[in-house]
Order: sequence, then C-alpha cells, then structure tokens
Amino acid sequence: MTETLARRLWLEQDAIGKRIKLGFGGPNEPWSAVVGVVGDVKQMALSDEIRPAIYAPLLQASRPFLLRNLTFVVRTAGDPTSAAAAIRRAIRTVDAGLPFDRVDTMQQVVADSVSEPRFRSVVFASFAVVALALVAIGILGVLAHSVTRRTREIGVRMALGAQRVDVLRLVVRQALAMTIVGVVLGAIGAAALTRLLTSFLFEVRPLDAATFALAAVLLVGVALIASYVPARRASSVDPVVALRAE
Repeated sequence: MTETLARRLWLEQDAIGKRIKLGFGGPNEPWSAVVGVVGDVKQMALSDEIRPAIYAPLLQASRPFLLRNLTFVVRTAGDPTSAAAAIRRAIRTVDAGLPFDRVDTMQQVVADSVSEPRFRSVVFASFAVVALALVAIGILGVLAHSVTRRTREIGVRMALGAQRVDVLRLVVRQALAMTIVGVVLGAIGAAALTRLLTSFLFEVRPLDAATFALAAVLLVGVALIASYVPARRASSVDPVVALRAE
C-alpha cells in the first residue's frame, strides 16, 4: 500500500504486518497482510491529486472482473522502444488471443498527461509577452510625451547647474514611480483573480510569492529599459535652445 493510506489507517504505527480487507466480498472477504509500504504516485496524470492505493498480486485478486484493463510497466536498460517487439511476443506466448492496445514510453505517458496544461501555459505566456510589450510601449510613450512637455523645465534646470545625470535620474525616477504604483495595483488585482484560475495552474499555488516577486522585478526592469531613450533625450537638451523655444 502507499504511504498516504498507511498513515490514514494506522497513523504513525508501522503498517508492515497489519491486516486489511479490501471490502469486495463482504464478511467472507479474506484478510490481506501488508508486506510493504511504497511512496505515493499519481496514477493517471501529473495534475491529479495523490490518492491512497493498494497493490495486490494479480492471482490474489478477489474480484477479477474488476480488472478488465491491465497495464504492464517494464523497466528497460536501454531504449524502451526497442523492447516493444519483445514485450508483444512475451504477452502473445501467454495468451495469443489477448487484446493488445499499445506500447508507450513513460516519457510519452507523462507528455500526454501534461499536454493540456502545457497548451494553456503557452497561451497564457503569449498573452503575458504581449502585455509586457504593451507595458514597455506605454511607458515609452508616456515618458516621451512628458519629456516633450517639460523641455523648458529641463532647460531651466540645466541652465541652473543641473547635470545630465541629474536629468537622467529625474526621468527614470518618474518611470519607476509609475511602475511601482502599477505593480502594487496589479498585484492586488492578480491576488484576487488567481483564485479563479486555480484549475489552470499546475504545481503552482494561487498566491505564489516567488512568481509575484519575479513578475514585479521583470516589470521594473522593463520600465528601466523603456525609460532609457526618453531619459537620454532629456539629458541631451540644450538649455539655450530649450529657453529660446519658449
């Protein structure tokens, strides 16, 4: 049996040697002895919840009619696909009329089980890339417009002794302020909406701190890069030309 079932039945006691009935035969069901405890596994897909399970020899199955479909797991030393023909021959020697479905490698089984979550991840990642591009374009446009409107102010600052690095800091600080406000508001909205997306997440908690922190750092980095061009433009303003333009 699995660890989860052993803990559920006997808590912290050693399950080895304990007896259990599977419950298929009612009062006449024979007792089965626990001879080993194995780790928990996900039977069908990686997205499934871990459920308790009991492993019993095929010949000791009390209700064989429940075993209409059987899956054989074979460990190979080399390429598993090269052993497919030998596996088929071995099964045919036992029962030539036994229906035989297919042979898959464990990599194929795992890939098939996560194909839908992988597709959703690709879709969400595509939307995220587009949203990130829109963020960069938006910051670039807002800062460029702000620099244009503040040309005279920047010219006055530089005429009064402000250095290029001071102007750079001014524009970058403005970009960071907007980004931080947006990140805070976005984090609040995301925290409220991620619970609705729990079914689409795979091995990720709805409020995963690492994911939120990574997204915040990425947005701040994008803001710094997007603010570089307007900041360079502002720092290259000729104070005389800026004042004359006004």
